Amino acid sequence: MITLILLIIIYLAFISLGLPDSLLGVTWPAMRLEWGMSLDAAGLVAILTTGSTVLSSFASGHVVKRFGTGKVTFISCMITGMALLGISFSPSYFWLLLLAIPLGLGAGSVDTALNNYVALHFKSHHMSWLHCFWGVGATVGPIIMAQCMLLTDSWRFGYRTIGIIQLVLALVLFMSLPLWVKHRKISASSIIEDNQITTEKPIEKNVFKLKGVKYALSTFFFYCAVEFSVGLWGSSFLIHVKNISVETAASWVAMYYGGITIGRFISGFVTFKMSNKQMIRRGQIIAMTGSILLLLPLPHYALMGSLVLIGLGLAPIFPCMIHETPTRFGKNNSQIIIGYQMAFAYIGGAFFPPLFGVLARTVSLTLFPYYLILCIMIMFLSSETLTVHTKNI
Repeated sequence: MITLILLIIIYLAFISLGLPDSLLGVTWPAMRLEWGMSLDAAGLVAILTTGSTVLSSFASGHVVKRFGTGKVTFISCMITGMALLGISFSPSYFWLLLLAIPLGLGAGSVDTALNNYVALHFKSHHMSWLHCFWGVGATVGPIIMAQCMLLTDSWRFGYRTIGIIQLVLALVLFMSLPLWVKHRKISASSIIEDNQITTEKPIEKNVFKLKGVKYALSTFFFYCAVEFSVGLWGSSFLIHVKNISVETAASWVAMYYGGITIGRFISGFVTFKMSNKQMIRRGQIIAMTGSILLLLPLPHYALMGSLVLIGLGLAPIFPCMIHETPTRFGKNNSQIIIGYQMAFAYIGGAFFPPLFGVLARTVSLTLFPYYLILCIMIMFLSSETLTVHTKNI
C-alpha cells in the first residue's frame, strides 16, 4: 500500500512538473502587450529559466544525497508554486525575469530527484509512464490557462491557478515525507526484478572517470536537440517548405507531441517484453525513419505521419536511458550522473534549436530534415558506443 500511494504521489508530481512548461508560449503575446515588450524579449526569460534548471540539475545529485528525495521534491515544488504565484502578481517584465530563476531551480531539482528515485526503486514501465504523465501536465497547462483567460481576460489568473495547484501538491508532499523513509526501507530489502543490479560500483568522486559517462551525456544532449527542434521548427518547415497551411501545420506539430505522450504510455507495456537497450535502439531507428520521410515528396497526410513517427520513436529513449543509468554506472553514482544527464539534456534543448534557426536564416529551412538526421545519427552512435563500454554490466 505504501508503494502504491507513493507512486501515485510521484505521478502527480510529474504532472505538476509539466504544467508550467508550456505556459510562457501561451501567455507571452498578452504579457508583452501589457508591458510593452518586443516579441523576442521572451527569449531572455527562457534562457534564465533553462540556465537555472541546468545549474539545479548539476547540483541536485549532491543536494538529494544530503537531504533525501522527499524533502528535495517538497521544497522544489513549493519554490515552483511560489514563483508561479509571484509571476501572477508581477508588475513588470523585470519581475518576470527575476522569478524565472527560482522557477528553473525548482524544476531542475524535482526532475532529477524523481527520475533517479524511480530508476532505483521501480521497474522500467513506471519510468515510461512517469514521463507520459509529464506530457499530460504539459498538455493540461495551456488548457487551464486558456480557460482562465476566457473567464477573466487575463493571463494572471491562469498563473495563479497553476501556482496554487503546485502549492497544494507541495502540502501533499510534505504530508508524505514519512512514506519516503518507509518505502526506502521496504525497497532496500527487495530486489528490482527489471534491470537487476547484481554488482555495485563504489562511489566515484569524479563520475567522468566512469566508462561511458561522456557518451551517455552526448546521447541526452542530442536527444533533446532533436525533440526541441521538431517542436520549435517543425511548423515553420511544413509551412514554408511543404506549403502546408498555418492551422494544419500547428495541428500536425501537436500530433508530434501526442506521439511522444502516447508512445510513452505504450512503451510502458512494451518494456515487459523488451529491455531498455532494445527500446532505446528501436526508438532511434523509428525516429530516424520519420526524419528521412520528411525528405521525400510525399502527400501532405504522409508528412503528418512522419512527425508522429518521430514522436513515437523519441518516446522511449529518454525514460529508458534514465532507467538504465543505475545498471550502467551503479546506484551509488546514479543520482549524480542523472543530474548531469538532465543538465546536458536541457543544454542541448536550449542551444541547438536556436543554432539551427541561424542556419535556416543564413542558408535554408530545407536543411531541417538533414539536421534532424545528423542529430539522431550522433545520438545513435553515442548510445551504441555507451552500450559497448557497459556491455559487461
